[in-house]
Amino acid sequence: MKIGIVCYPTFGGSGVLATELGLALSDKGYEVHFITYEQPVRLTQSFHPNIYFHEVKVPTYPLFDFPPYESALASAMVNVIVNQKLDILHLHYAIPHASAAYLARQILRKTGADIPFITTLHGTDITLVGKDATYTPVVTFSINESDAITAVSNNLREETLRSFEIEKPIHVIPNFVDVKRFHQSDKNHFKKMLAPDGEKILVHVSNFRSVKRVPDVIKIFAKVKAEVPSKLLMIGDGPERQKVEDLARTMGVYDDVRFLGKQEQISEILSIADLFLLPSETESFGLSALEAMACNVPLISSNSGGLPEINVEGQTGFQSNVGDVDDMSRNAIHILNDETRLLQFKKAAIHQARKFEKSRIIPMYEKLYCEVIKLYNEAKVANPCRK
Repeated sequence: MKIGIVCYPTFGGSGVLATELGLALSDKGYEVHFITYEQPVRLTQSFHPNIYFHEVKVPTYPLFDFPPYESALASAMVNVIVNQKLDILHLHYAIPHASAAYLARQILRKTGADIPFITTLHGTDITLVGKDATYTPVVTFSINESDAITAVSNNLREETLRSFEIEKPIHVIPNFVDVKRFHQSDKNHFKKMLAPDGEKILVHVSNFRSVKRVPDVIKIFAKVKAEVPSKLLMIGDGPERQKVEDLARTMGVYDDVRFLGKQEQISEILSIADLFLLPSETESFGLSALEAMACNVPLISSNSGGLPEINVEGQTGFQSNVGDVDDMSRNAIHILNDETRLLQFKKAAIHQARKFEKSRIIPMYEKLYCEVIKLYNEAKVANPCRK
Protein backbone atom coordinates (compact mmCIF):
# COMPACT_ATOMS: atom_id res chain seq x y z
CA MET A 1 0.00 0.00 0.00
CA LYS A 2 1.23 3.50 -0.87
CA ILE A 3 0.08 6.10 1.63
CA GLY A 4 0.27 9.88 1.37
CA ILE A 5 0.43 11.81 4.65
CA VAL A 6 -0.26 15.55 4.78
CA CYS A 7 0.57 17.33 8.01
CA TYR A 8 2.22 20.31 9.65
CA PRO A 9 5.93 19.52 10.06
CA THR A 10 6.27 21.11 13.50
CA PHE A 11 6.70 20.03 17.11
CA GLY A 12 2.93 20.30 17.67
CA GLY A 13 0.88 17.23 18.51
CA SER A 14 -0.70 16.78 15.08
CA GLY A 15 2.64 16.91 13.27
CA VAL A 16 4.32 14.60 15.76
CA LEU A 17 1.51 12.03 15.60
CA ALA A 18 1.42 12.12 11.80
CA THR A 19 5.18 11.64 11.60
CA GLU A 20 5.19 8.81 14.14
CA LEU A 21 2.36 7.14 12.24
CA GLY A 22 4.32 7.36 9.00
CA LEU A 23 7.42 5.92 10.66
CA ALA A 24 5.43 3.03 12.13
CA LEU A 25 3.76 2.27 8.79
CA SER A 26 7.15 2.38 7.08
CA ASP A 27 8.51 -0.14 9.57
CA LYS A 28 5.65 -2.47 8.57
CA GLY A 29 6.64 -2.30 4.91
CA TYR A 30 4.25 0.36 3.59
CA GLU A 31 5.50 3.09 1.27
CA VAL A 32 4.83 6.46 2.91
CA HIS A 33 4.94 9.84 1.20
CA PHE A 34 4.93 13.01 3.33
CA ILE A 35 3.57 16.11 1.60
CA THR A 36 4.25 19.36 3.47
CA TYR A 37 6.20 22.61 3.31
CA GLU A 38 9.30 21.31 5.10
CA GLN A 39 10.62 18.03 6.42
CA PRO A 40 8.84 16.98 9.64
CA VAL A 41 11.16 17.30 12.63
CA ARG A 42 11.01 13.66 13.68
CA LEU A 43 11.95 12.47 10.20
CA THR A 44 15.41 13.96 10.59
CA GLN A 45 16.55 11.53 13.28
CA SER A 46 17.32 8.55 11.04
CA PHE A 47 17.00 7.22 7.48
CA HIS A 48 13.96 5.15 6.50
CA PRO A 49 14.02 3.55 3.03
CA ASN A 50 10.21 3.41 2.70
CA ILE A 51 9.68 7.09 3.47
CA TYR A 52 9.64 9.90 0.92
CA PHE A 53 9.35 13.62 1.49
CA HIS A 54 7.74 15.97 -1.05
CA GLU A 55 8.20 19.66 -0.34
CA VAL A 56 5.32 22.00 -1.09
CA LYS A 57 6.85 25.07 -2.70
CA VAL A 58 4.82 28.27 -2.50
CA PRO A 59 5.94 30.91 -5.00
CA THR A 60 5.84 34.51 -3.83
CA TYR A 61 4.68 37.37 -6.01
CA PRO A 62 4.21 41.07 -5.19
CA LEU A 63 0.49 40.59 -5.87
CA PHE A 64 0.08 38.28 -2.87
CA ASP A 65 0.18 39.65 0.65
CA PHE A 66 -0.35 36.06 1.78
CA PRO A 67 1.09 33.32 -0.49
CA PRO A 68 -1.66 30.83 -1.52
CA TYR A 69 -0.41 27.74 0.32
CA GLU A 70 -3.66 25.85 -0.12
CA SER A 71 -3.44 26.03 -3.91
CA ALA A 72 0.22 25.02 -3.89
CA LEU A 73 -0.61 22.12 -1.57
CA ALA A 74 -3.44 20.89 -3.81
CA SER A 75 -1.11 20.97 -6.82
CA ALA A 76 1.54 19.04 -4.88
CA MET A 77 -1.04 16.44 -3.89
CA VAL A 78 -2.04 15.98 -7.54
CA ASN A 79 1.57 15.53 -8.65
CA VAL A 80 2.45 13.05 -5.92
CA ILE A 81 -0.74 11.01 -6.31
CA VAL A 82 -0.29 10.72 -10.09
CA ASN A 83 3.46 10.16 -10.22
CA GLN A 84 3.77 7.91 -7.17
CA LYS A 85 0.46 6.10 -7.74
CA LEU A 86 -0.75 6.50 -4.17
CA ASP A 87 -3.60 4.36 -2.85
CA ILE A 88 -4.88 6.68 -0.13
CA LEU A 89 -4.27 10.15 1.32
CA HIS A 90 -4.28 10.74 5.08
CA LEU A 91 -4.77 14.36 6.18
CA HIS A 92 -3.81 15.50 9.67
CA TYR A 93 -5.46 18.70 10.88
CA ALA A 94 -8.48 19.83 8.90
CA ILE A 95 -7.29 23.32 7.97
CA PRO A 96 -6.27 23.67 5.16
CA HIS A 97 -5.43 20.06 4.36
CA ALA A 98 -8.95 18.69 3.91
CA SER A 99 -10.09 21.51 1.64
CA ALA A 100 -6.89 21.25 -0.42
CA ALA A 101 -7.50 17.50 -0.79
CA TYR A 102 -11.04 18.16 -2.04
CA LEU A 103 -9.65 20.52 -4.69
CA ALA A 104 -7.01 17.96 -5.67
CA ARG A 105 -9.71 15.31 -5.99
CA GLN A 106 -11.74 17.43 -8.40
CA ILE A 107 -8.66 17.85 -10.58
CA LEU A 108 -7.79 14.15 -10.43
CA ARG A 109 -11.31 13.00 -11.33
CA LYS A 110 -10.81 14.49 -14.78
CA THR A 111 -8.04 11.92 -15.28
CA GLY A 112 -9.58 9.00 -13.37
CA ALA A 113 -6.65 8.98 -10.95
CA ASP A 114 -8.55 10.11 -7.86
CA ILE A 115 -8.10 8.29 -4.57
CA PRO A 116 -9.89 8.36 -1.21
CA PHE A 117 -8.79 10.57 1.64
CA ILE A 118 -9.12 10.34 5.40
CA THR A 119 -9.13 13.37 7.69
CA THR A 120 -7.86 13.08 11.24
CA LEU A 121 -9.00 15.80 13.63
CA HIS A 122 -6.44 16.73 16.25
CA GLY A 123 -7.98 19.46 18.39
CA THR A 124 -7.44 23.14 17.73
CA ASP A 125 -8.50 22.65 14.11
CA ILE A 126 -11.92 22.05 15.68
CA THR A 127 -11.94 23.64 19.13
CA LEU A 128 -10.33 26.97 18.17
CA VAL A 129 -9.59 27.68 14.51
CA GLY A 130 -12.44 25.66 13.04
CA LYS A 131 -15.08 27.46 15.12
CA ASP A 132 -14.08 30.81 13.66
CA ALA A 133 -16.91 31.93 11.40
CA THR A 134 -14.32 32.71 8.74
CA TYR A 135 -13.51 29.02 8.36
CA THR A 136 -16.61 27.13 9.56
CA PRO A 137 -18.33 26.57 6.19
CA VAL A 138 -15.15 25.31 4.52
CA VAL A 139 -14.18 23.13 7.50
CA THR A 140 -17.66 21.57 7.65
CA PHE A 141 -17.79 20.94 3.90
CA SER A 142 -14.30 19.48 3.56
CA ILE A 143 -14.68 17.21 6.59
CA ASN A 144 -17.94 15.85 5.19
CA GLU A 145 -16.28 15.28 1.81
CA SER A 146 -13.67 13.04 3.48
CA ASP A 147 -14.12 9.33 2.88
CA ALA A 148 -13.52 8.70 6.58
CA ILE A 149 -13.07 10.90 9.62
CA THR A 150 -11.09 10.09 12.75
CA ALA A 151 -10.58 11.94 16.02
CA VAL A 152 -7.82 11.38 18.57
CA SER A 153 -10.17 11.23 21.58
CA ASN A 154 -13.80 10.67 22.49
CA ASN A 155 -13.95 14.21 23.81
CA LEU A 156 -12.83 15.64 20.46
CA ARG A 157 -15.36 13.49 18.63
CA GLU A 158 -18.19 14.84 20.80
CA GLU A 159 -16.91 18.42 20.49
CA THR A 160 -16.85 18.10 16.70
CA LEU A 161 -20.40 16.74 16.56
CA ARG A 162 -21.61 19.58 18.81
CA SER A 163 -19.89 22.29 16.78
CA PHE A 164 -20.34 21.15 13.18
CA GLU A 165 -23.03 19.50 11.08
CA ILE A 166 -21.12 16.31 10.38
CA GLU A 167 -22.92 13.82 8.17
CA LYS A 168 -20.61 10.83 8.63
CA PRO A 169 -19.48 8.74 11.59
CA ILE A 170 -16.29 9.84 13.36
CA HIS A 171 -13.97 6.98 14.31
CA VAL A 172 -11.97 7.46 17.50
CA ILE A 173 -8.39 6.29 17.08
CA PRO A 174 -6.32 7.62 19.98
CA ASN A 175 -2.81 8.96 19.83
CA PHE A 176 -0.11 6.42 20.55
CA VAL A 177 3.40 6.18 21.94
CA ASP A 178 6.40 4.07 21.02
CA VAL A 179 7.38 2.63 24.41
CA LYS A 180 10.59 1.23 22.94
CA ARG A 181 11.76 4.78 22.36
CA PHE A 182 9.91 6.57 25.12
CA HIS A 183 11.00 4.77 28.26
CA GLN A 184 13.01 5.63 31.31
CA SER A 185 16.72 5.27 30.64
CA ASP A 186 19.67 5.69 32.97
CA LYS A 187 20.52 9.39 32.87
CA ASN A 188 21.51 9.84 36.50
CA HIS A 189 24.65 11.74 35.52
CA PHE A 190 22.46 14.23 33.69
CA LYS A 191 20.09 14.47 36.65
CA LYS A 192 22.95 15.14 39.07
CA MET A 193 24.13 18.00 36.89
CA LEU A 194 20.70 19.66 36.95
CA ALA A 195 19.76 18.71 40.51
CA PRO A 196 23.05 18.26 42.41
CA ASP A 197 21.37 18.21 45.82
CA GLY A 198 18.73 15.63 44.93
CA GLU A 199 16.01 18.12 44.05
CA LYS A 200 12.87 16.84 42.35
CA ILE A 201 12.61 17.65 38.66
CA LEU A 202 9.38 18.94 37.13
CA VAL A 203 8.93 19.18 33.36
CA HIS A 204 6.65 21.01 30.95
CA VAL A 205 6.61 20.47 27.17
CA SER A 206 4.54 22.58 24.77
CA ASN A 207 4.47 25.12 21.96
CA PHE A 208 4.18 27.95 24.54
CA ARG A 209 0.88 29.22 23.18
CA SER A 210 -1.76 30.81 25.38
CA VAL A 211 -3.97 27.69 25.26
CA LYS A 212 -1.24 25.83 27.19
CA ARG A 213 -1.49 28.29 30.13
CA VAL A 214 2.29 28.26 30.50
CA PRO A 215 2.31 31.00 33.19
CA ASP A 216 0.37 28.56 35.39
CA VAL A 217 3.34 26.18 35.14
CA ILE A 218 5.59 28.81 36.73
CA LYS A 219 3.01 29.59 39.42
CA ILE A 220 2.63 25.90 40.27
CA PHE A 221 6.38 25.44 40.40
CA ALA A 222 6.84 28.41 42.73
CA LYS A 223 4.38 26.91 45.21
CA VAL A 224 5.92 23.43 44.93
CA LYS A 225 9.46 24.75 45.37
CA ALA A 226 8.43 26.46 48.60
CA GLU A 227 7.61 23.02 50.04
CA VAL A 228 9.80 20.56 48.10
CA PRO A 229 13.33 21.35 46.83
CA SER A 230 12.90 21.16 43.08
CA LYS A 231 13.92 22.29 39.59
CA LEU A 232 11.79 22.97 36.52
CA LEU A 233 12.65 22.14 32.91
CA MET A 234 10.70 24.05 30.24
CA ILE A 235 10.89 22.38 26.82
CA GLY A 236 9.62 24.09 23.70
CA ASP A 237 9.25 27.59 22.36
CA GLY A 238 6.54 29.94 21.20
CA PRO A 239 4.82 33.29 21.68
CA GLU A 240 4.47 33.02 25.47
CA ARG A 241 8.11 32.23 26.22
CA GLN A 242 9.36 35.75 26.98
CA LYS A 243 6.32 36.44 29.13
CA VAL A 244 6.94 33.27 31.10
CA GLU A 245 10.66 33.96 31.55
CA ASP A 246 9.79 37.41 32.91
CA LEU A 247 7.24 35.86 35.28
CA ALA A 248 9.84 33.40 36.59
CA ARG A 249 12.14 36.34 37.35
CA THR A 250 9.35 38.29 39.03
CA MET A 251 8.43 35.32 41.22
CA GLY A 252 12.06 34.72 42.18
CA VAL A 253 12.33 31.20 40.77
CA TYR A 254 14.21 31.89 37.53
CA ASP A 255 17.49 30.43 38.79
CA ASP A 256 15.76 27.08 39.33
CA VAL A 257 14.12 27.00 35.89
CA ARG A 258 15.87 25.85 32.72
CA PHE A 259 14.37 27.02 29.43
CA LEU A 260 15.72 24.37 27.04
CA GLY A 261 13.91 25.43 23.85
CA LYS A 262 12.88 22.90 21.23
CA GLN A 263 14.39 19.47 21.77
CA GLU A 264 14.32 16.33 19.63
CA GLN A 265 15.58 13.83 22.23
CA ILE A 266 12.66 14.39 24.58
CA SER A 267 12.81 10.89 26.05
CA GLU A 268 16.27 11.51 27.53
CA ILE A 269 14.99 14.58 29.37
CA LEU A 270 11.81 12.86 30.52
CA SER A 271 13.95 10.02 31.91
CA ILE A 272 15.16 12.28 34.74
CA ALA A 273 11.77 13.85 35.51
CA ASP A 274 9.64 13.23 38.58
CA LEU A 275 6.49 15.06 37.52
CA PHE A 276 4.96 16.45 34.31
CA LEU A 277 2.87 19.64 34.40
CA LEU A 278 0.15 20.25 31.79
CA PRO A 279 -2.39 22.87 33.00
CA SER A 280 -3.80 23.55 29.50
CA GLU A 281 -6.98 25.43 28.74
CA THR A 282 -7.85 22.51 26.50
CA GLU A 283 -6.14 19.38 25.17
CA SER A 284 -7.81 17.14 22.64
CA PHE A 285 -5.62 14.30 23.88
CA GLY A 286 -2.28 15.32 25.39
CA LEU A 287 0.39 13.46 23.41
CA SER A 288 3.26 15.08 25.30
CA ALA A 289 1.72 13.86 28.55
CA LEU A 290 1.44 10.32 27.18
CA GLU A 291 5.11 10.35 26.18
CA ALA A 292 6.01 11.51 29.69
CA MET A 293 3.92 8.75 31.25
CA ALA A 294 5.71 6.19 29.07
CA CYS A 295 8.92 7.41 30.74
CA ASN A 296 7.46 6.70 34.20
CA VAL A 297 6.48 10.32 34.86
CA PRO A 298 3.15 10.99 36.62
CA LEU A 299 0.98 13.90 35.52
CA ILE A 300 -0.50 17.02 37.04
CA SER A 301 -3.03 18.34 34.54
CA SER A 302 -6.23 20.24 34.00
CA ASN A 303 -9.39 18.20 33.55
CA SER A 304 -10.24 19.66 30.15
CA GLY A 305 -10.71 18.01 26.78
CA GLY A 306 -9.34 14.50 26.39
CA LEU A 307 -6.93 14.60 29.33
CA PRO A 308 -9.24 12.57 31.61
CA GLU A 309 -9.03 9.78 29.00
CA ILE A 310 -5.33 9.26 29.74
CA ASN A 311 -4.70 10.72 33.21
CA VAL A 312 -6.37 8.44 35.76
CA GLU A 313 -7.29 10.52 38.79
CA GLY A 314 -5.38 9.49 41.90
CA GLN A 315 -3.39 6.81 40.05
CA THR A 316 -1.31 8.26 37.22
CA GLY A 317 -1.59 11.77 38.62
CA PHE A 318 -4.28 14.31 39.39
CA GLN A 319 -6.67 16.57 37.47
CA SER A 320 -7.83 20.05 38.49
CA ASN A 321 -10.12 22.68 37.05
CA VAL A 322 -8.49 24.95 34.49
CA GLY A 323 -6.63 27.75 36.26
CA ASP A 324 -6.78 26.18 39.74
CA VAL A 325 -3.10 26.63 40.47
CA ASP A 326 -3.56 26.05 44.21
CA ASP A 327 -5.12 22.62 43.72
CA MET A 328 -2.52 21.60 41.15
CA SER A 329 0.25 22.68 43.50
CA ARG A 330 -1.22 20.73 46.42
CA ASN A 331 -1.51 17.62 44.26
CA ALA A 332 2.06 17.98 43.04
CA ILE A 333 3.39 18.34 46.59
CA HIS A 334 1.31 15.33 47.68
CA ILE A 335 3.01 13.16 45.08
CA LEU A 336 6.54 14.50 45.52
CA ASN A 337 6.92 14.61 49.29
CA ASP A 338 6.62 10.84 49.78
CA GLU A 339 9.04 8.57 47.92
CA THR A 340 6.87 5.47 48.23
CA ARG A 341 3.85 7.34 46.92
CA LEU A 342 5.90 8.84 44.07
CA LEU A 343 7.06 5.37 43.03
CA GLN A 344 3.46 4.10 42.99
CA PHE A 345 2.39 6.95 40.72
CA LYS A 346 5.34 6.32 38.40
CA LYS A 347 4.47 2.63 38.06
CA ALA A 348 0.83 3.49 37.32
CA ALA A 349 1.90 6.03 34.70
CA ILE A 350 3.90 3.53 32.65
CA HIS A 351 1.13 0.92 33.03
CA GLN A 352 -1.42 3.38 31.62
CA ALA A 353 0.90 4.48 28.79
CA ARG A 354 1.27 0.90 27.59
CA LYS A 355 -2.45 0.84 26.83
CA PHE A 356 -1.66 3.35 24.07
CA GLU A 357 1.42 1.56 22.72
CA LYS A 358 1.74 1.89 18.96
CA SER A 359 1.39 -1.86 18.34
CA ARG A 360 -2.19 -1.56 19.64
CA ILE A 361 -3.12 1.56 17.67
CA ILE A 362 -1.45 1.22 14.25
CA PRO A 363 -3.63 -1.78 13.25
CA MET A 364 -6.68 0.45 13.70
CA TYR A 365 -5.37 2.76 10.99
CA GLU A 366 -4.40 -0.16 8.76
CA LYS A 367 -7.89 -1.61 9.03
CA LEU A 368 -9.49 1.75 8.26
CA TYR A 369 -7.24 2.30 5.22
CA CYS A 370 -8.19 -1.08 3.76
CA GLU A 371 -11.90 -0.56 4.38
CA VAL A 372 -11.90 2.92 2.85
CA ILE A 373 -9.94 1.87 -0.24
CA LYS A 374 -12.22 -1.13 -0.78
CA LEU A 375 -15.42 0.90 -0.49
CA TYR A 376 -14.07 3.70 -2.66
CA ASN A 377 -13.02 1.35 -5.45
CA GLU A 378 -16.34 -0.50 -5.30
CA ALA A 379 -18.16 2.79 -5.66
CA LYS A 380 -16.06 3.75 -8.69
CA VAL A 381 -16.82 0.43 -10.36
CA ALA A 382 -20.53 0.84 -9.67
CA ASN A 383 -20.47 4.39 -11.03
CA PRO A 384 -17.51 4.94 -13.38
CA CYS A 385 -18.75 8.45 -14.21
CA ARG A 386 -18.81 9.43 -10.54
CA LYS A 387 -17.99 13.08 -9.92
